[in-house]
Amino acid sequence: MLNADLHCHSKVSDGTLTPFEVAQVAFEAGVDLWALTDHDEIGGQREARAAAEALGMRYVSGVEISITWANRTVHIVGLNINPDNPALIDGLAATRGGRAARAQLMSEQLAAAGIPDAYEGALRFVGNPDLISRTHFARFLVEIGKCASVSDVFAKYLSEGRPGYVPHRWATLEESVKWIRGAGGIAVVAHPGRYKFTPLEFGALFDQFRELGGEAIEVVTGSHTPDQYREYADVARQYGFLASRGSDFHGPTESRALLGKLPPLPDDLTPVWSRWQ
Repeated sequence: MLNADLHCHSKVSDGTLTPFEVAQVAFEAGVDLWALTDHDEIGGQREARAAAEALGMRYVSGVEISITWANRTVHIVGLNINPDNPALIDGLAATRGGRAARAQLMSEQLAAAGIPDAYEGALRFVGNPDLISRTHFARFLVEIGKCASVSDVFAKYLSEGRPGYVPHRWATLEESVKWIRGAGGIAVVAHPGRYKFTPLEFGALFDQFRELGGEAIEVVTGSHTPDQYREYADVARQYGFLASRGSDFHGPTESRALLGKLPPLPDDLTPVWSRWQ
């Protein structure tokens, strides 16, 4: 099977490597088809495509859009998009708005919990000031010894109900799918196994996503367990979704899965990249 990795991040959002460096990691891992999918940002697409083509990898432009659905955050990946599409550019800019104010509130909550100067500390890890995020705060807390790892920080400080968690209202599901389709791309529900929805809520999410024109779901991803590979393969079969595969790589020391090292998709599923072959 084609070694496709269609979900990863660079310093343009919350990764630790430049788009060029991520391309090198993907190439060395044997990736044949690659997409950089930075959060709410397409500023790394030109560098990523140029690097991939120079290395002989096939490339599709991508993005991961943050949305609010049922008062919780969900991520929708857009693949094979036109990164010069004006509506997509404007929509992502609007989605990024408010991150700075949210970050200041996070810093205030952490200060109240005995961790001063977190905003300034997080900024040291930010490649793009418009995209300061919880991950940047987490790296700062690891640096100062509050926690042993980024995942430990999220468990103790930056998740709902913990100090430092500040919710943010992102784009809507309808907006995200509209922007992706308008830019010629395919909308994909990212790592569904991460969302704490009831079966009824999941059914409503998948029904609405499909009705809006969403076409795919991530089945094999670094955010899923092997049991969840099977669970979301069944969802793909039930709803007729195309299946996607991606590591959700953020950096060599912060990712649950390395680029290009995931198991293949089940043979009976139709991979999302079949649309581009």
